[in-house]
Amino acid sequence: MRKYSSLNELISSWAKSGLVDWIGLRPARRLEMEVADQVMISADGLSGDRGRAGKRAVTLIQQEHLAAIGSYLGQGPVAPDILRRNLVVSGINLAALKGREVQLGEAVLRFTVICAPCSRMEEALGKGGYSAVRGHGGWCAEVVQSGRIRLGDPVQPVD
Repeated sequence: MRKYSSLNELISSWAKSGLVDWIGLRPARRLEMEVADQVMISADGLSGDRGRAGKRAVTLIQQEHLAAIGSYLGQGPVAPDILRRNLVVSGINLAALKGREVQLGEAVLRFTVICAPCSRMEEALGKGGYSAVRGHGGWCAEVVQSGRIRLGDPVQPVD
């Protein structure tokens, strides 16, 4: 077994690439999300999404957290459109990628801040919905390099 020499080396390592499992677009506030097989991402976020440029241009959540949120509510996994995140990713710990450049398909994002739940989670998920999402709401990211993302694309750190 390999020994690591520093905390920085431990933090920068990752076991395997993740995958893009779901793509959702928010055409306007409170409108139903549109599910897509692929999307172009630019500095303003996903094409067809109401997102904005900057550190919150794209929102992501881990597939594994959908089941956790559902279990806190006494149900199965929560549908991703209820949480209104743009991308659902599986197989890689998004929290471990904070501040790093991450390639998804042709695009490169930098994870910036957590995507905290909004008060609408009580409305969408019922009593306790807000608390169920806390700590599992995903991440916001800024766009470093524009490009197309498709379902099944790998998700991996650039460095």
